[in-house]
Amino acid sequence: MANIEIYTWSTCPFCRRAKQLLDQKGATYTEYQIDGDEAARDQMVARGTNGRRSVPQIFINDQHIGGSDDLYALERQGALDKLLGSTEVLV
Repeated sequence: MANIEIYTWSTCPFCRRAKQLLDQKGATYTEYQIDGDEAARDQMVARGTNGRRSVPQIFINDQHIGGSDDLYALERQGALDKLLGSTEVLV
């Protein structure tokens, strides 16, 4: 099973949308709620590949997926289920 981590804010509608898709998929994930925590946000940015400071930011198997729109794009492409059921990194 994939290792999924998601950085969120409690009031973020895009965060809720991303978690809803993961929940629908039966995925287990670790959520880092970083409301107002600039140190945690800096850590999130450092882990990412493009310097994004927006939330959510999603990592699957330590690979930066991006935000909610990126997660839904993987779903539309049919790639999300494979990624969620795998311990491999997308190439």
